[in-house]
Amino acid sequence: MHRLIMTLLLALGTLPGQVLGAGDAAAGKVKAYTCTGCHGIPGYNNVYPTFKVPKIGGQNYEYLVAALKAYQQGERKHSTMNSQAMSLAEADILDIAAYFSSLGHREAE
Repeated sequence: MHRLIMTLLLALGTLPGQVLGAGDAAAGKVKAYTCTGCHGIPGYNNVYPTFKVPKIGGQNYEYLVAALKAYQQGERKHSTMNSQAMSLAEADILDIAAYFSSLGHREAE
């Protein structure tokens, strides 16, 4: 019984990474083209209106998925991000997150 419980716990412990790690970074690179219009600006400042744009290259995959879904569902408020995220399918979110999380911090600048 103890062995069965340990096996189930180990299997469940690997499940979120497998489910969330389903994105395709190569496809995400193509889909993220629009994202780089703001997130690829040196210094991460939008020109007008001026505001800081977070650096997302090298960011945690699960965080990126959660953030995009929160923008999509209106749980996080930013008019541009809400609009962009609403146009994304589930696969798009996973692919874009896979792409940005695969980058080193310097590659996304």
